[in-house]
Amino acid sequence: MKTALVLVDIQNDYFPGGKWELVGMDIAAFNAGRLLTAFRERKQPIFHVQHIAKNPDAPFFVVDTYGAEIHESVKPQENEKIIIKEFPNSFRLTTLLDDLHNAGVERLVICGAMSNMCIDATTRAANDLGFDCIVAHDACAARNLEFYGHTTPALEVHCAFMSALGFAYAQVVSTNEAIAISALT
Repeated sequence: MKTALVLVDIQNDYFPGGKWELVGMDIAAFNAGRLLTAFRERKQPIFHVQHIAKNPDAPFFVVDTYGAEIHESVKPQENEKIIIKEFPNSFRLTTLLDDLHNAGVERLVICGAMSNMCIDATTRAANDLGFDCIVAHDACAARNLEFYGHTTPALEVHCAFMSALGFAYAQVVSTNEAIAISALT
């Protein structure tokens, strides 16, 4: 089964000092970098997804800012496709589906941020579109969420979304497991 790596929104605004800092983003990016290295070594397809907010008043990922740039830990190489998106679902109004089909991809290893937004939306959409999905849980990150005065810590947010995805939409595994599974083509 041909497998591709999809790195979602590993961008500067999510890192310490960024406009929308996530808890554990450095660790998630390190693990995403390990996945990226494995896919490069095996010459498997790689797709970088970059969220660009066209509205200058957006809270993060504003077009033409340092914060919107893909983080140096997973910097794309010339031969790696960059998909620009404006919505949490990486397939919505992008070329991602066509690009994956053109590459003959059937299985995706998905990592990046945020666990509760773009990873969730992209994984669910990919599953609905017929892809076998693997999410590397330790290569994803979230942030604390507030709802009616209640704060849910980032780790609980992350775990809740990984659990939900693992129930029906993806195999949710460690980076090490994702590297091993993706080697089986």
